[in-house]
Amino acid sequence: RPRVGSRAQGRSAILEKFGGAAKGPAPHLRRSGGAATVKTMLLEWCRSRTRGYPHVDVQNFSGSWGSGLAFCALLHSFFPDAFDFAALEPSARRDNFALAFATAEERAGCAPLLEVEDMVRLPVPDAKCVYTYVQELYRCLVAKGLVKTKKR
Repeated sequence: RPRVGSRAQGRSAILEKFGGAAKGPAPHLRRSGGAATVKTMLLEWCRSRTRGYPHVDVQNFSGSWGSGLAFCALLHSFFPDAFDFAALEPSARRDNFALAFATAEERAGCAPLLEVEDMVRLPVPDAKCVYTYVQELYRCLVAKGLVKTKKR
């Protein structure tokens, strides 16, 4: 029986849970240049929202999210009354992921696409899983009117 890598298992879990990958880029991020441009724009959005948060330096959709603090910072930037970011520790990965995912679900209405256990099992999160989750969070924030987008 072939062994499946943990990154592939993470992607498989998302696909199995939700019947396939999200179709198309996040709303209002469509620009000429294709998926790479959308990904870059979404990464820049994450950087701008998390700039200045201690222990958070978003450079990619994998290692930058490993402690869970980037998720927490992104959510805290929209919901500062949800929790005390200054009390969080980079080493408390499980707690950080649990807090971020619960806040995203409760405050933003974001589907729980990622599992805390899957995130802590891997030292470096799977980039496709993180990217998919951030796209979904972006969609939910747009739907709630918390992210302003340019009309075409």
